[in-house]
Amino acid sequence: MRAVTWHGKHDVRVENVPDPGIVNPRDAIVRITSTAICGSDLHLYDSMIPGMHRGDILGHEFMGVIEEVGPGVTDLRPGQRVVVPFVIACGQCFHCGKQQYSGCDNSNPADKSDMAEIAYGYTTAGLFGYSHLTGGYAGGQAEYARVPYADVGLMAVPDGIEDEKVLFLTDIFPTGWMAAENAQIEPGDTVAVWGCGPVGLFTIKSCFLQGAGRVIAIDHQPNRLALAKKNGAEVLNYHEVKVREALREMTAGIGPDACIDAVGMEAHGFSPDNIIDAVKQETKLGTDRQHVFREAIMACRKGGRVSVPGVYGGIGDKFPIGAFMEKGLTLKTGQTHVQKYLPELLQMILDGKIDTTDLISHRLPLEEAATGYKNFHDNPNEWTKVVLKPH
Repeated sequence: MRAVTWHGKHDVRVENVPDPGIVNPRDAIVRITSTAICGSDLHLYDSMIPGMHRGDILGHEFMGVIEEVGPGVTDLRPGQRVVVPFVIACGQCFHCGKQQYSGCDNSNPADKSDMAEIAYGYTTAGLFGYSHLTGGYAGGQAEYARVPYADVGLMAVPDGIEDEKVLFLTDIFPTGWMAAENAQIEPGDTVAVWGCGPVGLFTIKSCFLQGAGRVIAIDHQPNRLALAKKNGAEVLNYHEVKVREALREMTAGIGPDACIDAVGMEAHGFSPDNIIDAVKQETKLGTDRQHVFREAIMACRKGGRVSVPGVYGGIGDKFPIGAFMEKGLTLKTGQTHVQKYLPELLQMILDGKIDTTDLISHRLPLEEAATGYKNFHDNPNEWTKVVLKPH
């Protein structure tokens, strides 16, 4: 089959690779009909995530049609259309029992000597197409994929709805929803969201659906800010204003009730602290640029909440622990428990409560994936979301 493979920094290729097959009784093989390039895929493209091997198949936002199921999969059948959560979860461990699917203890085969155990204290759940820290699973930017624990990791969708309306149930819609949920939004709250990329835009939509009175979106890309405004947000261009001062002025000196960092480890900005982070990252003396995370903590009102769906992978410094403690803030973060949210979010789509397609800017055949990656990386203003079609 054809698949998008990683070969180093800014080097992705579409190559012939072996077809996947059933390995375990709870596996399924999915013929992929739509897949997408995620903002977190750019961390791999930039070689920010360790544990990548040359030839690894990329992609964790994908859906398709079941071709084959193992003997342990009894609730799904070949021919069904399905979406595939990016988190691989067994459904039976302690964490899965609490619907904390991204904490699954059984889906990542990494042992205690692996970097994830050393860096994070425990291994993560398995993830599709996202380095050997998360299990080394082949991703979904391909013609076919093996889905482990398919009875937990696949959700059937109706035949009458087009792919693009449900494709983002695989990651960015649940991620935006959980980001808003972690912000513990109360009716009428003012929420500030840093980053108007795909996750940020779904976070904005989710904040309003969960009862926010105002959402203030922060970015510098005109098209992305326009999409945020289209979805009801007030917008701030951080090239034009001092964000913390503007937020204070917009909230009568109090600050936002909740602040959400939808940017993560590769934050941009002109502050001295971010320049130092960038130098450390480039010279391998540090890992993450935490400018947005720090700014969210400093901007949030006393007694407020900070939510972080943006991906961080290593160690940061200059954490404003004094502001965090003195203001009595609550912080929630984590990889998304996708399976927990799928039934509710699918019903919202079917009921027409949310537009899941307005952020798609480009649709390309799988063979043009390298072009999609380069442009999504180099021109984020025009390339807001790329959908790839394998067949």
